[in-house]
Amino acid sequence: MPTAQQRTGVDTSAFPGDTLIVPVNSSIAGVLARYPLPNFTGGTFGANTYATSSKVVTNANQFSIRIDYQLGPKNHIFGRFTLDNLDGPITNPDQTVIDPNFGVVYMDRQRNGVVTWVRTVSPHLVFESSLSFERTTPAFPTTDTTDPAVKFNDALFEPFNAPGGTVTRAFGNLFQGRENVTITTTSHAFKAGVDVRLNRDSTYFGISPNGEYDFGGGTSYSPVAIASQSGTHNIRVGDPLPDTLSALLTGSPFAYTRAVAPSDFSNGQNIGPAADSRNAFEFYAEDSWKATSRIILNYGLRYELYTPISDREKRTSGVYPTPDGGQEFMINPQHPRYRSDMNNWGPRVELDYRFSDHFRGHAAAGLTTIPPNIWQNNNLTGGLPFVIYPRVTAAPGEQISYGFQIPSSLPLTAYTPAGVNIFANGTKAVPANTVLDVARLEQDIAALSGQPSPLNVQAISRGFGNAGLATWTLGLERSLGNVTVSANYVGTTAWKLSRISFPNAYPGAIAGVARFTEFNAAGVPVGGFGTESIATPTSHSNYNALQLSAAGPTGHGGPGIQASYTYSKSIDDTSTVSGTSATSTVGAIAQAAPQNPFDTHPERGPSTFDQTHSFSLSLAQELPFQSVTFLDAINKKVTEGWQLISVSSISSGTPFTVYSGIQQTGVGSANSDRPDQIATPDLSTARARREDYFGRGANNASFFSIPINLVGGTGPNQGRFGTLGRNTFRGPAYYDFDISLVKDTPMGKRKSGSELVDVQFRSEFFNIFNIANLGLPANTILGSGFGLINRTAGSSRQIQFSLKFAY
Repeated sequence: MPTAQQRTGVDTSAFPGDTLIVPVNSSIAGVLARYPLPNFTGGTFGANTYATSSKVVTNANQFSIRIDYQLGPKNHIFGRFTLDNLDGPITNPDQTVIDPNFGVVYMDRQRNGVVTWVRTVSPHLVFESSLSFERTTPAFPTTDTTDPAVKFNDALFEPFNAPGGTVTRAFGNLFQGRENVTITTTSHAFKAGVDVRLNRDSTYFGISPNGEYDFGGGTSYSPVAIASQSGTHNIRVGDPLPDTLSALLTGSPFAYTRAVAPSDFSNGQNIGPAADSRNAFEFYAEDSWKATSRIILNYGLRYELYTPISDREKRTSGVYPTPDGGQEFMINPQHPRYRSDMNNWGPRVELDYRFSDHFRGHAAAGLTTIPPNIWQNNNLTGGLPFVIYPRVTAAPGEQISYGFQIPSSLPLTAYTPAGVNIFANGTKAVPANTVLDVARLEQDIAALSGQPSPLNVQAISRGFGNAGLATWTLGLERSLGNVTVSANYVGTTAWKLSRISFPNAYPGAIAGVARFTEFNAAGVPVGGFGTESIATPTSHSNYNALQLSAAGPTGHGGPGIQASYTYSKSIDDTSTVSGTSATSTVGAIAQAAPQNPFDTHPERGPSTFDQTHSFSLSLAQELPFQSVTFLDAINKKVTEGWQLISVSSISSGTPFTVYSGIQQTGVGSANSDRPDQIATPDLSTARARREDYFGRGANNASFFSIPINLVGGTGPNQGRFGTLGRNTFRGPAYYDFDISLVKDTPMGKRKSGSELVDVQFRSEFFNIFNIANLGLPANTILGSGFGLINRTAGSSRQIQFSLKFAY
């Protein structure tokens, strides 16, 4: 949180040893006044730390009904319906400290049902037919639809209304039909089937429809003269501002953007509508062949076909290359939207060899098709011109002032280059591959807003399609008494995974780099395309692991045991389609965008979720109180049925990347620039100040150097890309120990002799030792509290009691 001194215009961070006296923009003063004052100078962020707790409430109401009915000796019918209403939790509790209306609540109304009919024609022939549906309605509403977002690309402060009124609502419907047949003989167990899945979804999506001001990350320019205490660092009108704080105080953001709906389309909570459809068809056949008394061979083949994502109202669009090396923007693109991959064969084979009754080995390999994620990869719907994202970026002589706004709804009409009104007869009447006159649309927006702005666009590349996964494993298994121990090697590799690519660089890119943006003579963007987010199949990953396990009951009344240890390595060049950003939180972030959008090879490194070591141990011990002599006088209903269960897990920390927090090159800023590493930190949480993970407190940045102000550098800061790799550091290890005490008590008797009611009492202690597992440290050098941990991973001790009746 900003300190009282900072709110008056005192900036001591821009130039070490000197102080800037910054005239505070009156509108920004009103924003700063709504932040609570820091209250814990000894905290992670020093004088800027505000320590508090947030109340997070989750309400869940669940109902389930099932039917199991045996209809004669050959027919069995199973049916189930489940209802699950979820309200909560608040997904951004930090924001509610500033204003409760900034909170985003997760809400969902889930419904699913299934009916399965199993027909046993004979002991060797069984048919299974199944119909099911699943409906989900995830939504993330926020109640503040007025205040614009104020965000900090370098995580200087907690954002002000980070949601910015963002609309995220979805209504997902999945209909599925399946038919299986099983044929068994003396040496074969053959199974085949078909599966049909139909996705029919509707979504509404718009980022920051209230408007969003981004401070830091890129260069902004001063609208006023700023005096320095020493007189040596005075800043003139139009000069680049030296840090994010001075930009904030003068009300000079690096960029402004807003989700805007043209008047022909819905706005408010229904902004960015889409009606997505996709169909999937699968066929498989597999056989388990007992070749000899020692050898079992399992083999099979699966074929999958996925249709491309489409919109039932034909509200699809995207930017595509032209033969002359340029680009054009199409409505209802159909040639094709993206490739429908037909080569989706998935063979698999497994060999199981029994060396003896207690020792066996196995080897297996297979291929699997990975379809595009219909939520993460849908860059085909909900974009321009159905919802527009103009983005204004600061440039020399072209400052942006806090308070500048583009209207939330614009009386715009989309035309072709020939001047034809594209939506004159509605969206369904739009011919395939209709080209949008982007220049005219941008001119119309500029006339209404008073500011030229290249439009941000999105698309799915025509080479997009299914990804592939290859898996192989080799293992040994041995029985030691009642306990089975195993050792397995598992390897996987995946290709053509999706990522978001940026062929027109990032916001703030200079002329000659953003080649699809038009610049004036002063280097100010005035037209063309802005930032382009294209879903492409260009990512890949590898995973290798040694997996050890032991499971089974121990002898002499000892506990049942289930233990596992995994030593693994997962490597990729991006771990998610979209990451967390400094603009939405302070502390640790994980960007999905590469440092250099034109070269993703340096991004190859440990996956964000990689854990080198992972150990878990589960023990279940019956407590035979009924056998204790001095408890004989107590009724057996009290002493019988006790069980003690413990679940323990220990894992090594996950990787994280260090970011600089400033635009280093002319490629622009996606908050993913990295520094050079010049020293090696001793990462530890065992210091007197546990949260100081890098060990130098306020000087944690001294392990790194940000390569700017260099001869031959590019961009407003005359820099280059840093040499530090992605995910080069590891966070703290994680420990968790849970214990449960369970009591089962049968009540009453049926005529058959079985109990009438079973009553189960459970007392559960999660994180029983109340271990404070620390999360990842703040990883933006120019942000607040760099190298310090400001969050825990996991919850504190929780105690839960429950009573269950089974009739």
